[in-house]
Amino acid sequence: MDSDDRIPLSERPEWSDVTPLPQDDGPNPIVAIAYKEDFAEVMNYFRAVYRADERSPRSLDLTAEAIAMNPGNYTVWHFRRLILEALNVNLHDELNFLDDIAESNTKNYQIWHHRRWVAQKLGTDASRKEIEFTKNILSLDSKNYHAWSHRQWVLQALGGWEDELDYCHELLEEDVFNNSAWNQRYFVITRSPLLGGLKAMRESEVSYTVEAILAHPENESSWRYLRGLYSGDTHSWITAPQVSSVCLKVLSGKRNFVFALSTLMNLLCHGFQPSQELRDAVDALRTPDDSPTDPDLANTVCLILERVDPIRVNYWLWKKSKLPQ
Repeated sequence: MDSDDRIPLSERPEWSDVTPLPQDDGPNPIVAIAYKEDFAEVMNYFRAVYRADERSPRSLDLTAEAIAMNPGNYTVWHFRRLILEALNVNLHDELNFLDDIAESNTKNYQIWHHRRWVAQKLGTDASRKEIEFTKNILSLDSKNYHAWSHRQWVLQALGGWEDELDYCHELLEEDVFNNSAWNQRYFVITRSPLLGGLKAMRESEVSYTVEAILAHPENESSWRYLRGLYSGDTHSWITAPQVSSVCLKVLSGKRNFVFALSTLMNLLCHGFQPSQELRDAVDALRTPDDSPTDPDLANTVCLILERVDPIRVNYWLWKKSKLPQ
């Protein structure tokens, strides 16, 4: 409602029996907040019905006005939930109300908490709408943590897994650097009751990830996803031919190889035995200014990373200091 069209509560007949309860800032407030007149009035009436615990339709309408003025007021949201329960309101209508509020408040904790409460009350009937709602929010901001968190909760609590892997693929087709989409993909393959778990999905996911890496070897997200596919299975990690192969291909290209080198370093630290091809590919990355060739490949890798990865130079210096001499 536009503030110019708004009728003050004091002029509405349905509120004539309520005595507003002004905010008490004490006798000598140090810095009194200059609230707008209409906001102060709404909150004065809200305090009155809240103190009286009046769970009525007009109180519900009042919470909507208060939320429109300050969507972050958790006390108003709490009281709204009490009223919704008392009046047995159609909670599908409440989701529609939240759709309107969320459009301009996509990172408001109170709104997301309230939405989860409503969806939980509705159960599986809310699954499809919540999946679509988060999709709409993520189309505006693909990194919105609140939307991703809510979406994961919906999938686990209410279902809706059927198209989730395709959705992740769609997002990665749009932006392969979208680390949130890679995270969601991992969430799906490890949590979905329809896919059989990480080991069942590993072969196809490794192929998918290697393809993404070769297209953009500078993308840290895909390298980390590859490592995650072998979580808890070090033996498979260091013996998988696809892993050492993708490292070799990227290193041989001599461009955007930082994450290939750091992956190789991780393999070496877990007991990986490199081929001569890999040794030659690493040696080819050395410059005349580098120190003499070290028979220990891990030392050589650290040396190159100190030069080509300056942001993490201190980490590589530390890593090299921890290698067996």
